[in-house]
Amino acid sequence: MEQVEVVFGLPGGCILPAYDPILDSPIRHILVRHEQGAGHMAEGYAHVTGRPGVALVTSGPAATNLVTPLCDAYMDSVPMVAITGQVGRPVIGTDGFQECDTVGITRSVTKHNELIMDPDEIPLIVRQAFLLATTGRPGPVLIDVPKDVLQAQMDWSWPSDDEVAGSLPGYKPTLKGHPRMIKEAARLLADARRPVIYAGGGILKSRAAEALAQLAERTGIPVVTTLMARGAFPDDHPLCLGMPGMHGNYTAITAMQNSDLLVALGTRFDDRVTGKVDSFAPDAKVIHVDIDPAELGKIRQPDVPIVGDCKQVISEIVRALADLELPDLGEWRSRISGWQERFPLYYEPHVQGDALKPQQVMEVLRDSAPEGTILASGVGQHQMWASQYWRFNEPYTWVNSGGLGTMGFSVPAAIGAKVGRPDRTVWAVDGDGCFQMTAQELVTASSERIPIKVAILNNAYLGMVRQWQEMFYEERYSEVYLSPDLPDYVKWAEAMGCVAFRVEDPEEVEPVIAKANSIDDRPVVIDFRTDSREKVFPMVPAGASNDDVVVHPAQKPTDKKVVQ
Repeated sequence: MEQVEVVFGLPGGCILPAYDPILDSPIRHILVRHEQGAGHMAEGYAHVTGRPGVALVTSGPAATNLVTPLCDAYMDSVPMVAITGQVGRPVIGTDGFQECDTVGITRSVTKHNELIMDPDEIPLIVRQAFLLATTGRPGPVLIDVPKDVLQAQMDWSWPSDDEVAGSLPGYKPTLKGHPRMIKEAARLLADARRPVIYAGGGILKSRAAEALAQLAERTGIPVVTTLMARGAFPDDHPLCLGMPGMHGNYTAITAMQNSDLLVALGTRFDDRVTGKVDSFAPDAKVIHVDIDPAELGKIRQPDVPIVGDCKQVISEIVRALADLELPDLGEWRSRISGWQERFPLYYEPHVQGDALKPQQVMEVLRDSAPEGTILASGVGQHQMWASQYWRFNEPYTWVNSGGLGTMGFSVPAAIGAKVGRPDRTVWAVDGDGCFQMTAQELVTASSERIPIKVAILNNAYLGMVRQWQEMFYEERYSEVYLSPDLPDYVKWAEAMGCVAFRVEDPEEVEPVIAKANSIDDRPVVIDFRTDSREKVFPMVPAGASNDDVVVHPAQKPTDKKVVQ
């Protein structure tokens, strides 16, 4: 009825009545080793398919273990339906075994949640959950079901679309842009001389990649793609500037700072992109398009606010431009080319005897990847190097935790992505710190025959924290050392049913990756021993202006300010 093909979960007492029918159901159930894994797998599945991921867990600690992926999905607008067991209705409020106020705990990290107290309400609430999770601004919805409600008898009826819509009278997402605002947006585009399209994750959520390409090519405006929008506009397109923000590339950061118009599409002016808000793109007028009206004016007051679905609104803007004469942006494009030439992504070449360069590992992974490979990442330095050095030329091939920055996201999210797209190669790039948080889900991958591939950039540190301590805390490395050999990642991976390799020599990187790509009947883990001294550049220090972007020391800019 909702076309759910797979559910990620782990049974327990209060949810058992929902688990028993699974034996006779066509739905595939993936048995996880920790409920957090179920949530992140549901997210990974949703990222690559666009369909809601479903997680099914029991009450109490199982539900609280789901809070992190719920918050992650909420921050990144990922469609997800979570179903949790609850103690029986007579026991609610008595501190019964494995009772907790799941609805209260998750209220701030879900788009909607509900405790079902009447068995007859189950069909309508389930339909509402899937509608709310997938329409408007997508997000996670949680249904909490007492055990005796699951065991009760009821007269089954499946609500019609009209009945569901009628049951949510206040829920009417605006899809079409206001005609006057569309015209005003077109006028600003026609007047701009230094415009930049600032594309966010909403482009992907609304399936607007094709519409975005039409707008860029019609106007000749360069495009930056945020961390959540990688792949929404092809990296190999001549108008693509790549990722902006704290660890974005110099050109993307600088072009935004020097723009006279920002066309913000499905993005929320995140602090990691804006840096110090007061100094962000100071001369730019702003067209802001978002399906969530709460985002308009939240951080930056737009000159032209447009509430609506990105795909529809962009198409409306393109039509409004049909009769307008657009400016020649040759001079602006020339300035941008100068920044690209002067400050490309850079790292020092490998020196004999040193550990591997993580950037080089990413480049070889990228160049060796089969067409259509999906890349998932954890959070930290490896996430930034992945976004910087991979080439995302296709939407829905990048799975990462943006807003919440959840360490441990990569492995379970990659499993969910592979379940959703079994035809694709799925690589998870992880740090050694992230890997230790959720690696047990490789047992799930092995037992369920889900052949993901994991590249651990093992620098024996919490790398991003170490970078901050080196740059801003006088090299006082407090509690960031993890050890390169404890645990032994190869033995650990093999114990979980994976094929595993360790790579320390640059000459081994390419052949071992090729070997990993050739294995398709079980998960593969590669422990790459990388240089802990490597830092992610460029970098905008926290709280600083984007004008203060720091590039690699070897690039030696004339000063810290952006090149005008």
